[in-house]
Amino acid sequence: MKKNLVKKSILGAIVICVVTVFFYYDLGQYLSLEYLKSSQEKFQLLYEQHQLAVIAAYMAIYILVTALSLPGAAVMTLAGGGFFGLVLGTVVVSFASTIGAALACLVARTLLRDWVQQRFGGKLQTINEGIDREGGFYLFTMRLIPVFPFFVINLVMGLTTMRLITFFWVSQLGMLPGTIVYVNAGKELAKIDSLSGILSPSLIASFVILGLFPLTVKKIMQFVRPRVIGASQPKKEE
Repeated sequence: MKKNLVKKSILGAIVICVVTVFFYYDLGQYLSLEYLKSSQEKFQLLYEQHQLAVIAAYMAIYILVTALSLPGAAVMTLAGGGFFGLVLGTVVVSFASTIGAALACLVARTLLRDWVQQRFGGKLQTINEGIDREGGFYLFTMRLIPVFPFFVINLVMGLTTMRLITFFWVSQLGMLPGTIVYVNAGKELAKIDSLSGILSPSLIASFVILGLFPLTVKKIMQFVRPRVIGASQPKKEE
């Protein structure tokens, strides 16, 4: 019990210190669209000279921002497309965002789960029942529908009974289509004046499709699953 309390205290102190430094020194200015656009040529030159180091540094910053739910993940996703292109950018952002999300989930589970369970146990039970009923599909649906903010899902799932490994692979799969959309938009980074600039009619249509996709899959599975189960069961002898 004391050992867990010590771990929570240390983790909590680290989180508070990093978040405090981030806002006190206004480090968010370096994760703004304006700063990345103005520094694009410099970063591109640096990337050409030290590719692996730049990718590693980018991923480390992305993971830290995501793990602590700091502002800037959306802009960094765009930057991934602008700096690395569609294919490499998608791979780098996909792993960085998923690792960061898993760490955010773990932080929330370590620091907040017991307190939330005591205060809001009934409401949390509803979410846990949904996870028990739907499995990873419950998280998969939330990841695909942009109505649910990225960081909120990370924190809320940390308060549930979902296994971290399940959270990781479902999140990576569920976030992949949206990652491709944003990274692809990031290729035109120099032409984008604001985050709202990426919401062209074609991209809005893409997100509508993303929202309908899990519902479509669910309907298909409802139709196929009983037939697969029925076919796998031995027939009774007359």
